[in-house]
Amino acid sequence: MPKPEPASRGVLLGFAAYGLWGVFPLYFQLLAPAGAWEILAHRAVWTCLFAAAGVAVARQWGNVKSVLARPRVVATLAAGGVVVAANWGIYVWAVISDHVVDSSLGYYINPLVTVALAVTVLHERLRRLQIVALAIGALAVIVLVAAYRQVPWVALGLAVTFAVYSLIKNRVGRYAQPLVSLSIETSVLVPFAIGFLIYLQTTGRSTFVNHGPLHMWLLVTTGIVTAVPLLFFAAAARRIPLSTLGLIQYITPTAGLLIGVLIDHEAMRPARWIGFALIWCALIALSLDAFRRRK
Repeated sequence: MPKPEPASRGVLLGFAAYGLWGVFPLYFQLLAPAGAWEILAHRAVWTCLFAAAGVAVARQWGNVKSVLARPRVVATLAAGGVVVAANWGIYVWAVISDHVVDSSLGYYINPLVTVALAVTVLHERLRRLQIVALAIGALAVIVLVAAYRQVPWVALGLAVTFAVYSLIKNRVGRYAQPLVSLSIETSVLVPFAIGFLIYLQTTGRSTFVNHGPLHMWLLVTTGIVTAVPLLFFAAAARRIPLSTLGLIQYITPTAGLLIGVLIDHEAMRPARWIGFALIWCALIALSLDAFRRRK
C-alpha cells in the first residue's frame, strides 16, 4: 500500500502556484510593445498547444473522449473559455497600462465575490462572519467609488470573472483532468485568436516577428507561463485542504500590490489605502469563518 504524500509537498506546490501568479505583472510587462489584444491572442493559442501536448504526453485521450461524450460538460467548458478570456484580457490590459494595484485589489475582492455567488447561484446560506465580510467589502467599494468618482471596474471585472470561472471549474472538475479542461477551454478561443493574429500580420500591426527573437519567444512562452501554475494549483488542491489554499491565495494579490507600489510606483492615495484596509478586514473575517467551519 503506497504511503500518503506529505501535506508539506502540497503547501509547497500551493506557494509555487500563487507565487508564480504573483509575479505575472513583471512577465507581461516584458511583452511590450505588444498590446493587450495581441498578448491575449497569443496566450490562447500557445496555452492550447501546450495543454494539448501535455494531454498527449500524459496519455489522457481517454478522458478527452469521455468529456466530448458529454455535450453539457463541453458547453460548460466552452463558457469557461469565454470567461477566462475576459479575465485574461482585463488583467493583461491592467498590467501593461499601469493598473497593477487595481488588479491586485481585484484578486483581494475575489473571495468575497465567490461567497456572493455561492449564495445567489448555489443558494447557500450566509453565516454571520460571511455577512460581516460582505458588508465590509461593500463598504470598501463605496469608499473607492466616492474617492475616485468612478467604479473600480478593473478590480470588479477581475473578481467577477475569476469567481465565475472558479464556479464553472467546480461544476466540471470531476469530469475533466486539468490539462484536458484547459485544452478544451482554450480550443474555443483559438479560431478567433488565430484570425486576429493573421489580421495583425497582414495589416503590419503584429509585433511577433518584428521585434527580435527574444520578444517572439516571450510571446510563445505565454502558453507555458499560463499552464504551469494551473498544474501546480491542481496538484496542491489534491494534497491539502481548500481552507489552507484559501490562505495561500493571498500571496498573489500581495505580490501584485508590492510590484505596483514599489517597482511601478503607482500612486496610493489615502482613500485607496483605506479601501485596501477594509478589504483586508473583510478577508480576516472570511478566514476566521473558514477556520471555525473546519473545526
